[in-house]
Amino acid sequence: MASTRQTKPTLLVLVRHGRTETTGKVLPGRSPGLHLADAGRRQADAAAARLAGIDIAAVYSSPLERARETAAPIARAARTRVRRREGLNECDFGDWTGRRLGDLRRRQEWRTVQAYPSGFRFPQGESFAQMQARVTTQLRDLVAHHRGESIVAVSHADPIKAAVADALGVHLDHFQRIVISPCSLTPILYTTTGPVVLAVNSTGGDLSTLAVS
Repeated sequence: MASTRQTKPTLLVLVRHGRTETTGKVLPGRSPGLHLADAGRRQADAAAARLAGIDIAAVYSSPLERARETAAPIARAARTRVRRREGLNECDFGDWTGRRLGDLRRRQEWRTVQAYPSGFRFPQGESFAQMQARVTTQLRDLVAHHRGESIVAVSHADPIKAAVADALGVHLDHFQRIVISPCSLTPILYTTTGPVVLAVNSTGGDLSTLAVS
């Protein structure tokens, strides 16, 4: 039984947290106290319903409130609890935390963030390369712990984009071409020969056909 499970693929569904009052306006980063807006809570409930056809073994989340609140209805539907993991946390934006996106886009460094992210580090914060290494290491640990099962990990846009780029074998400098919308689902199947990206930024439809078999 154990050996059979070891050879079965693991389905990992990455979920971005739902909308907040600052989504698309501010770079909140790791600021505490930011909760889901009403629309975000509805999105989280919808995500839980979309995942209802999958036998979910565990639900993991970034420690930030907006991620945990998104994970909560998914965990309830799966009859499990939300497990926090620091590796799923938002990128540490350092001095850029809390700044308005409109202001940041006017900065000269913004062009580097978009075109050469692998060479950029946020002032007093994390580099994109560090973020990607942190997130992918965390996901690999979760996959190794849940061989042959289906799991959910709720995180943030940039970490999920970085994880998708890694799974696709795409250089980090191209990760900004990936779009991850609030409460979108990105299922990745981890096999013995590597990851298979089943969908990216999925915002509608039943995912029950993606269950590990």
